[in-house]
Amino acid sequence: MTDAPSQPPTPPTAGRSDAGPATSLYCDAAAVDAAITRMAQELGNLPAAHGTAPALMIGIHTGGVWVAERLHALLGLTEPLGHLDISFYRDDFTRIGMHPRVKPSHLPVAVDDRHIVLVDDVLQSGRTIRAALNVLFDYGRPASVVLAVLAERSGRELPIEPNVVGLHADLAPGEHLKLAGPAPLTLHRGSPPTGRSAEAAGP
Repeated sequence: MTDAPSQPPTPPTAGRSDAGPATSLYCDAAAVDAAITRMAQELGNLPAAHGTAPALMIGIHTGGVWVAERLHALLGLTEPLGHLDISFYRDDFTRIGMHPRVKPSHLPVAVDDRHIVLVDDVLQSGRTIRAALNVLFDYGRPASVVLAVLAERSGRELPIEPNVVGLHADLAPGEHLKLAGPAPLTLHRGSPPTGRSAEAAGP
């Protein structure tokens, strides 16, 4: 008895499958890599501007950590990379449901009097950054915080602006960006998902 013929393998998709079924590719891996390289070049001057101590880089879960890992390697930073989970700090937590995908925060060294580079993937409403700053200041009082984002779009709900931006997205009203990864990193555009997963589409 012979086995039934197997189905042909599904072609691999770029990044994670949770970029969303109603999304289209906005930036391919090469464009994302080029944007991160530009960010690293801008960030390379920060230690000289802020003193002799190297900056402490912290990524925001999940996409911000992926971007921060690339930047951390390009800059050759000596301090280990930190990461923050802001799930329970968002001001819209009660509206997005009680089951967020929580990942533990980890800060390898004390943040008091340190110059911080806070990294996120997409800046859209500004709520994620506001929450991240609340988490960060629960750990201590940094000397300064520089915000670096891979992509930003207009239509912010809060007065938060990044210091370093990889690319500026020109989107239609109601569209959002989503980073898929961790390898390769690609950006996708589309309408935000509904339900408790909407948090991931509106940072």
